[in-house]
Amino acid sequence: MPGTASAGTEAPYPPSQPRTPRLTRLVEEVRAALRARPGASAEEAGREVAAALAPHLGRAGLLTPDQQEADPGGYKQHVLHVEADGSFSVVALVWLPGQRTPVHDHVCWCVVGIHEGAEEETVYRLSGDPEQRHLLAVDTTTSGVGAVAALAPPGDIHDVRSTAAGRTVSLHVYGADIGRLGTSIRRVYELPVRQAEDPSGHQSNSVGK
Repeated sequence: MPGTASAGTEAPYPPSQPRTPRLTRLVEEVRAALRARPGASAEEAGREVAAALAPHLGRAGLLTPDQQEADPGGYKQHVLHVEADGSFSVVALVWLPGQRTPVHDHVCWCVVGIHEGAEEETVYRLSGDPEQRHLLAVDTTTSGVGAVAALAPPGDIHDVRSTAAGRTVSLHVYGADIGRLGTSIRRVYELPVRQAEDPSGHQSNSVGK
């Protein structure tokens, strides 16, 4: 079930990663939030986890320097914790200016919080018949430190890019074993993108994606 979590972990994962006291508290609070709602839907689990994550964002001592290391070749994932039963994972994504994801959706519910810097997210909707499939860009938002968002499939197609002048660090809690899966991405969408209709009924031309 989306809201199920184990009573505890056998050992921190990955074992080579140090655990700061604040990160330990975050993991414990996420676990407690999910244990308190064992039959929760994906949306409910996301709301509970978002409430647990928010107080830790932007606070000193959450991550070690190694857990905030960037990669000039693309945004970098650091797996910080995987629950022993695989019911949730905590991941840090680190971005340099302009780095972005492909358009994608997810294998599970996800809660995202901005710890440092800023991100721009564009949300898409799949549209068209099978011969003319395309994506409609329905919303774009920019989020800074402390912002938290929860999403769950279906309807979770998006892309994200860093908009900060310096490093961006976002914390992600996924309802899956990212240590085993390696990524939360279910599918990458390489389809034309169109803007959703504005209130006047006009629609922009499609652009390649």
